[in-house]
Amino acid sequence: MKYVLPILVILLTVVFIAAGNIRSAGPQPTTPVGAVQAMFADVKSRNWDDAFEKYLANSANMQKADFIADLAGRDGSLRSYSALEEVAPSVLSQNSNQALVRVNLQYSSAVGALEDTRDLKVVREGGVWKVVWPVVKQVKLPPQVIPVTFLRWDVVYRGAQDDWGAQDVAPPKVRITSMNAIDHEGSVIILGEIVNDDTVPGFVSVNAALIGKNNDDVLGEETAFDKISHVLLPKAVSPFRIDFPGVRLAQVKSVRMTPNSLLVPASADPVVGIIHQRLAVDERGHHELAGELLDEGGLTVNIPQVLATFYDNAGKVVWVSDGYVSRALLPGVPEPFAVRVADDLAAKVQTYRVSVNTFSWSR
Repeated sequence: MKYVLPILVILLTVVFIAAGNIRSAGPQPTTPVGAVQAMFADVKSRNWDDAFEKYLANSANMQKADFIADLAGRDGSLRSYSALEEVAPSVLSQNSNQALVRVNLQYSSAVGALEDTRDLKVVREGGVWKVVWPVVKQVKLPPQVIPVTFLRWDVVYRGAQDDWGAQDVAPPKVRITSMNAIDHEGSVIILGEIVNDDTVPGFVSVNAALIGKNNDDVLGEETAFDKISHVLLPKAVSPFRIDFPGVRLAQVKSVRMTPNSLLVPASADPVVGIIHQRLAVDERGHHELAGELLDEGGLTVNIPQVLATFYDNAGKVVWVSDGYVSRALLPGVPEPFAVRVADDLAAKVQTYRVSVNTFSWSR
């Protein structure tokens, strides 16, 4: 009798382990879409081992670290501070042994939703569908010397015991060079450009207030927030865009614009080149401006933001768009970008200008 309890415990332990193994194995996907959904379910829960080992057909030919970095980000990029929220797969083509599945991914981040689209090959292995993940290897940069030639402005403020006059340095002189108010998808949108006319850099912002038919009726007050290059070097120009959701242009009598500036230290580094720019239509049928960013300095840009200004044939600003690149820019390594163009305004676009805001954790 004294051996009954130990034997029972051992038997129950074996049963629980077996049940756990069966449960962890789970039913294998029997359709291409099912394979993609199962893999991304593990990605969302950050169960990287199962996502890599159970659902990838080519796991033996790639490093798990590269797979994780491709989906979860690396180098302090915006992707590494985001979370996968939505996965929407659809079959583009399929036969008995393989399929091509397009999956639209949406990540949540502190700057809004980030979208990514992948076309994935899915193959059938013994009645089970598995994903062939595109092998993306980390670029290994060789040791090199990059000369530093950029301009830099530092600010020295008057101390409490210093007799520099009654005031500190005045803020830079900035002005709005153009402004255009439009109706778009149930909102009033203010578009325009601002220039730093001074010889020192400034942190700039633009506020706008919509005045109704009754001059005392303020319909709303908003700011450009992140749809502007806040740090403007001397003589530099930035677009801005201010959205007023739920307001129609017919309600507005006038617009009150207020540019603001503050003297700040700044530098002309890092230098980011914009190459292979082109207007195109994406896989969903939406208009976009696509191209590549090239970090021409020696500093990693962890979070780049692209700002695009679109003009009509008269040089008038007809749209301003922005987009964050989810991957970091490594020196000398091109990184693709794409920003949306409003479909109903795309026909008006004749020229465009692209600028880049940069953030580096090392600063």
